[in-house]
Amino acid sequence: MRNKSLSDAVDGKTILITGGSSGIGLAVAQCVARAGAKTILVARGVDALQSAKDEIASLGYEAHIYPADLSDTESLEALMDRIQSDHGAIDILINNAGRSIRRSVEASFERFHDFERTMQLNYFGALRMTLLVLPAMVERRRGHVINISSIGVQINSPRFAAYVASKSALDAFTRVAAAEFAKDSVRFTTVSMPLVRTKMIAPTEFSSHVPTMSPERAADIVSKAIIRHPKRVTTFLGWLGQVVYFLFPNSTQMGLSKSFRSSQDSAAAKGVTTPQVGHSEMDNDPK
Repeated sequence: MRNKSLSDAVDGKTILITGGSSGIGLAVAQCVARAGAKTILVARGVDALQSAKDEIASLGYEAHIYPADLSDTESLEALMDRIQSDHGAIDILINNAGRSIRRSVEASFERFHDFERTMQLNYFGALRMTLLVLPAMVERRRGHVINISSIGVQINSPRFAAYVASKSALDAFTRVAAAEFAKDSVRFTTVSMPLVRTKMIAPTEFSSHVPTMSPERAADIVSKAIIRHPKRVTTFLGWLGQVVYFLFPNSTQMGLSKSFRSSQDSAAAKGVTTPQVGHSEMDNDPK
């Protein structure tokens, strides 16, 4: 028996990708559209979405675009009503949109809103989208929710407290939901993504000193998750960090503390204004 391909997994299915206008989301959209899926992209920027649609069209495929602010959870029900009215039920939801803030906790003493807005998009936005597609998945007894998380949850990355906390919440929800909906043949996958070369990491200097993955390679990881339905996808470094922290928490904390002391908050994190970026991008602005 031949191995199942991405075309086997998605041909004729409807896939919704949040944060689909650039980076990982756009790379995944190109893969699934090429494989025969009805591809729906949701992101905040209208122009970026149109560019993504045009880029996919230039490859000979089609994408449907819906601009929306996914941090405005009250508006998402109307968004999903419109999408499902236009295209029917969602077969695969990929919660990819995210906001990342690189700022130490000490620099955040008077910035509680950093934690609020990161949680609003990364957790509550993804959660709301998931809750809106689940009823139809349960009714049809099929569906797959893929949540793009971060290796930072596994290795406890210093200066990313807000981001890691929001992704940790999504990870915990995913584990519980996976157990509850297994009886309904609805699958959940967490992708603990390593650092990827996208606009999210562009504003920070540290990204030039650490290994990064291309969006195309990240899309390949997500494609394999679509095909195989694993509970979690991660890298060797992610598993290693998780195991080492579990076995040697004190030593690991000392190493993380040393790493923290050897680096600094970026200029933007310290309050120097930089161009603001949006969904699926790094947020270091001083606002």
